[in-house]
Amino acid sequence: MSNSIKMNEENHVREKEVATMTNIPKALMDKYNVPVPRYTSYPTLPHWKEGKMIQWDWQAKVKKAAKAGTEADGISLYLHLPYCEALCTYCACNKRITKNHGVEKPYIEALLKEWAMYRELFDEPPVIREIHLGGGTPTFFSPENLRHLMENITETSNPSVSIDYSFEGHPNNTTKEHLQQLYAMGFRRVSFGVQDLDTTVQKAINRIQPYDRVEQVMDTAREIGYTSVNIDLIYGLPFQTEASVRSTIEQVIMLKPERIAFYSYAHVPWKGTGQRAYSKMDLPNSESKRKLYEIGKQLFLKNDYLDIGMDHFAVAGDPLNTAFRNKMMHRNFMGYTPHSTTLLVGLGASAISDADTAYAQNIKNIEEYIQTVHSGRLPLSKGHCLSEDEIILRTYIMDILCKGEVCWRDRPDLVDINAMIGLHTMAKEGLIKLYDTGLRVTDIGMPFIRNICAMLDPYLQKDDVSMAPKFSVAI
Repeated sequence: MSNSIKMNEENHVREKEVATMTNIPKALMDKYNVPVPRYTSYPTLPHWKEGKMIQWDWQAKVKKAAKAGTEADGISLYLHLPYCEALCTYCACNKRITKNHGVEKPYIEALLKEWAMYRELFDEPPVIREIHLGGGTPTFFSPENLRHLMENITETSNPSVSIDYSFEGHPNNTTKEHLQQLYAMGFRRVSFGVQDLDTTVQKAINRIQPYDRVEQVMDTAREIGYTSVNIDLIYGLPFQTEASVRSTIEQVIMLKPERIAFYSYAHVPWKGTGQRAYSKMDLPNSESKRKLYEIGKQLFLKNDYLDIGMDHFAVAGDPLNTAFRNKMMHRNFMGYTPHSTTLLVGLGASAISDADTAYAQNIKNIEEYIQTVHSGRLPLSKGHCLSEDEIILRTYIMDILCKGEVCWRDRPDLVDINAMIGLHTMAKEGLIKLYDTGLRVTDIGMPFIRNICAMLDPYLQKDDVSMAPKFSVAI
């Protein structure tokens, strides 16, 4: 039997083993618990060049991607709303802490001005396949201001008949009015950042939100008609224990969200100053942290959640679950999605756009972002144009992350000798099944999926020492 035929058959038969601490040697955990990217893009953001993306180069890329998107299934929009009333100390996202809600309207007007500049690049009003409001805290903004924002965008575009609207909400400030207003605009999916329900952990991360409040906002969302609720949880936070994580997850499962994202805490104090509020001594070590993940994973599987890609679990029938099972799931700067679009436009300070063959990130500073937009220029701060080889390598990496397997297609030469040596080692360790035509990640290898992708990343292989501080550790 040829390797290609054998691989094709094994693609449809996943191994049944459940990866637990008992069958992952500590030496293996220690070896791969190193800084590696999360690969929401390839090449990853630290390898883009400041000021490299010239306005007209980017505009040409956007025009081409928008045309392809209109002819296919539409484009995606990500709107970054960066304000929060309080600092969650674990967070390393780009945000601004303030209780001054007078900032809302000027920011929204700048965001709409940026959208108007993008619309000028389109030959016709764009078909929009998905819109996501992220942050920051989108529900920092009033329901009225969010309505103004969404009405302007939808009135100047052609929402797809199957458009997917979603937003991130903080349980403490997502009101019934928020949920009603966004539902009236077409939103049917909401993601609530819960992170942890233990009071000691909540105090450490400065995010106090009792279970009753989370239950209340979820009940309200369902009463209004939301059909998909996601809850974000984090393992590896300060002062978490096996008992506290088990209790949090058991309570969350009682709420029956359709999706649960179970993220590894990324300790990057050089990016998020709030993380300096506690030390590494307050955090679970790598072995303890892995136990926390296994507790969560086993509870999710026991309660009919299916393991999807990296960090995600969903019930049967959920669109993301269906896309994963059909090998149609995709990954972009909004995370995992069941939709594949040629153009993702990121609006707002620090937002990232993907024009298929190029990336661009906006200016991070809010005041500078607003000033640049009102001067009539797209607020680009850095970007990257992909080479043909990089486009193929991106496909390889995204296939691993979204499908758990990859076929080298017509370019096995892109997997160089150093990468192949590393992959052969991983195959001997049981993390992957390696073939002449590609590889498949085993269940035991899933916790190390970022490390597997890193083997194919020539940027990381070249300067892993200098780049290491820019990424969180794998486990």
